[in-house]
Amino acid sequence: MIKRVLSITFLTVVMALPLSSVAHHSHATLNMDDVRIYKGVVKKYGWAMPHVYLKVMAPDAKGNIVEYSIEMQHPPAMAQVGWSKTTWKPGDRIIWEGPHDKNPNRHYTGLNWAETADGTRVGVTKGATEEVTPSTDFTGLWKRADPGGFKPHYTPPTDWPLSARGQAQVDNFHEDQNPMVTCGNPGPPKAMIVPYPVVFTRPDKDSLVMERELMEDLRIVHFDRAAPVGPPSKMGHSIGYFEGDTLVVETDNFIDDDWGMHTGISSSKEKQLVERFTLYNDGLNLKAEITVTDPVYLSKPHTFSHHWRKLADRDVIQAPCTMEAATLYLNAGNEKE
Repeated sequence: MIKRVLSITFLTVVMALPLSSVAHHSHATLNMDDVRIYKGVVKKYGWAMPHVYLKVMAPDAKGNIVEYSIEMQHPPAMAQVGWSKTTWKPGDRIIWEGPHDKNPNRHYTGLNWAETADGTRVGVTKGATEEVTPSTDFTGLWKRADPGGFKPHYTPPTDWPLSARGQAQVDNFHEDQNPMVTCGNPGPPKAMIVPYPVVFTRPDKDSLVMERELMEDLRIVHFDRAAPVGPPSKMGHSIGYFEGDTLVVETDNFIDDDWGMHTGISSSKEKQLVERFTLYNDGLNLKAEITVTDPVYLSKPHTFSHHWRKLADRDVIQAPCTMEAATLYLNAGNEKE
């Protein structure tokens, strides 16, 4: 049994923007020019995917006690500024600052900071920077860090060679189709390009394990080509080998997978991957070059690349995805929509 508590590495990265300003989806409904301070009592605290949230009973502008919804970032981002799954419990008193919804009749806010009953303010204190240990064998914790800054994939790529079926899917793209906001996690290559950290470990000489934060499915790379092949899955069956200093991973045995290729592009059971991982910058960075073949959604094989940087030691963070949190995320706190 592979241990889920691993000795891995992590660099504490603190969000430079207010917590309410870095989301890309439902926070578009917030009025950044209408920032208020609120006081209330916690009704429910959700340490869940896709975003952490609070339900708070507090007076509205007219003095009526109503239920406010406060949406934040995903659990790892909140952990970076000092939050955990035990930060709040029902009945706790809370003071918070955040922008109000553009609709004054909707009880939904973002969050810049929050203060507990004893005056402790959470969500604003920067953590201490920890030493990063370079990797010599690809193991450790990695996070997307492309040259020039991480560029999130909120829309489908524009330069991929799509089949007619793939192009039709892109033409009808809408972010609400994202399986991750309804608690569905796609497999690679999509699972490898999201901005959540991925830890590589070597439990034995014959395998390498990839565990992506906030996704419990493990991806196992076998160095023995005779390793038994299990049933088809989103993760597929991966065989690894070295070409000089480059780790090459070949993967097949997939199932059909919503958005399993990229944002807005699904993949089929015919998908095949060839990934080439190369360390550079003295083991502090990792380049991943991916060639994907899928005759159902692509007109020809396509190669793309991205980069990761090494993070400092910490445990992997896992948190359940709940449909309550997903509904809040999709509807900007308006659960009746």
